[in-house]
Amino acid sequence: MKQPVARRDGTVDEYHGRQIADPYRWLEDDTAVETQEWSQAQHQCTRAYLDAIPMREHIKARYTELIDYPKWSTPYQVGDSYHFFYNTGLQNQSLLYIEPKQVQRSREHPLASARLVLDPNTLSADGTVALTNIAFSKDGSLLTYGTSQSGSDWQELHIRRVVEGTDYPEVLKWCKFSGIAWRHDNSGFYYNRFPEPGSVPAEDQSNFSTVYWHRLGTPQSEDVLAFERPDAKELGFSPFITDDGKYLILNVWHGTDAQNRLYYRPVLSAHEDEATNTQSFVRLLDEADASYQFVGNDGATFYFQTDLQAPHGRLIAIDTEQPECEHWRELIAEQEDVLAFAFVAHQHFVLAYMHDAHHKMQVHRKDGSFLRQIELPMLGSIIDASGRPDGDEFFFNFTSYLYPPTIFRYTFADEKVELWHQTESKFDPSNYETTQVFYPSKDGTRVPMFLTYKKGLTLNGNNPVLIYGYGGFDISMTPGFSITPLLWAEQGGIYAVANLRGGNEYGEEWHEAGMLEHKQNVFDDFIAAAEWLIEQGYTHASRVAIMGGSNGGLLVAACLVQRPDLYGAVVCRVPVIDMLRYHKFTVGRYWTGEYGNAEQSAEQFAFMYAYSPLHNVREGVAYPPTLIMTADTDDRVVPGHARKFAATLQQANGGEKPIFLRVEFKAGHGMGKPTTKVIDEESDILAFLCQTFDLS
Repeated sequence: MKQPVARRDGTVDEYHGRQIADPYRWLEDDTAVETQEWSQAQHQCTRAYLDAIPMREHIKARYTELIDYPKWSTPYQVGDSYHFFYNTGLQNQSLLYIEPKQVQRSREHPLASARLVLDPNTLSADGTVALTNIAFSKDGSLLTYGTSQSGSDWQELHIRRVVEGTDYPEVLKWCKFSGIAWRHDNSGFYYNRFPEPGSVPAEDQSNFSTVYWHRLGTPQSEDVLAFERPDAKELGFSPFITDDGKYLILNVWHGTDAQNRLYYRPVLSAHEDEATNTQSFVRLLDEADASYQFVGNDGATFYFQTDLQAPHGRLIAIDTEQPECEHWRELIAEQEDVLAFAFVAHQHFVLAYMHDAHHKMQVHRKDGSFLRQIELPMLGSIIDASGRPDGDEFFFNFTSYLYPPTIFRYTFADEKVELWHQTESKFDPSNYETTQVFYPSKDGTRVPMFLTYKKGLTLNGNNPVLIYGYGGFDISMTPGFSITPLLWAEQGGIYAVANLRGGNEYGEEWHEAGMLEHKQNVFDDFIAAAEWLIEQGYTHASRVAIMGGSNGGLLVAACLVQRPDLYGAVVCRVPVIDMLRYHKFTVGRYWTGEYGNAEQSAEQFAFMYAYSPLHNVREGVAYPPTLIMTADTDDRVVPGHARKFAATLQQANGGEKPIFLRVEFKAGHGMGKPTTKVIDEESDILAFLCQTFDLS
């Protein structure tokens, strides 16, 4: 089936005195018939190719078999019960349960004493309505939950009576990235939302974040405005209430910037009305000079994890009655390892540190003094943890590349870790291993990389390698269990994860070394990973595949156009591609602190244009086989990026290898994606790679 050729037009923009052509601008318009017809034709061509791959059905069957195991989330205590998510294996969406804390849990029948609170699979026939946000009241009797359709970031909030299993009639709209803060008297909650459509210009629909008070049992039209800052329309405000119920706190954020602010005020008493409230918020931290993550409080003393004057993170105490910097107390100083997260359990600080991109765990007393190290099963990641300041325990969920998520419970009374739930995967890891290596980047920077493969690997220079990376937004790539790498390893492949600059593996300095004018460092790190694997005899260029999504899609696209000779296949998922216009779509403006703004700054235009994948595709170059993936309702990274990139690559490609565009329908950026779609998508990727590398 022949791929459709995209029409080129004469669209040209001027950036700081330079004329920049944008011949596929029309592909940005999702609603245009021409765009829809071209996208559908592209997808049909891609489907014809993928469906004809002989191994695809075998891969899909094996993927389905491996993902079909019970999945549990970390339990969180609410009132006298735990709440957690559970999936039998192939359910499109996981179910929400609660279980009495006092009941002796049965290892053989772990759901015996649990009660179903919400089954998202009943919200749509195809699983494309997902549960994307939950917040229980303090006593656990009420639940606010958010639902999202087709992977959208937009959600609607509903309120459920937990025991009765019935919902209140009101539905709260215009919510995105919403925090939910229940008052402890169960009278209602605070939440943040955006303006009603039509009340602001379309380009401001994701600006003017406001905090509202919702009284239980009343329509949204009666919600009371609790906080706004019309003078700073790009700031976002996420409310939460301290564990003691005394303070309403606003986490104040600007896009995806790591630096944030924090405001607070006392919570109103039961007889006070938000509509007549005269208490104003105290702007405790308002400089946006560092990251401040609220850890807990003892009355007026607030505890924060911060990277202020400590790129690797430290723990401080601020007395809100003496909030000046000179009165701040350092409880736990900056360490050589990076402080990943901290919380309070049993009036102790529980901290996770990151050492060379894998986790360690410690317990400290409230004065900051070290108490003990928590032994972890192996080199891996703590993907979630929970505990209460007044509790007697905490839980953590541990995983690694060959170790499925497993839940452990630490009890303070006997000071020991016990297995809470062991995941029983159908994959036998005994014949595989994960190693960590370090390689030099272009400028000599030492970069870690994890390799997973079959034991007994021969360095014959011919092994197929799939390299994954992200490199941005302060996000660390720590070890995690996933089916795609396991299937790739079963086929004899090496799965590599490079811990690139731009993440937080080595603190804020590592992040800053991969953002704005330093973004090329991220691409250099990724290119160097492939070069090192080739030099060390693991593989050669025609057997190297690269994959990344979102900011990682930008990564692999940039590396593709900079070094097309270095790769045998490219999988580019929901990518950011047009660096000159990305900020114009949906929440793209949230990322200007990370990438820059080519319109506003000539200096930023220069370095962004230099690596923008869309603007660096070269005519006549033989590009490797490439699978570009997007979703029709992605409202985070709009599909126009992927469409324009596919059209540009297909037109310029001087070789015979295919450039495909795969479109997922009724799906978004990835959040809440049903299991059936996950299986189909990952099977397509693996089939594409196996076909390209002639694996069977």
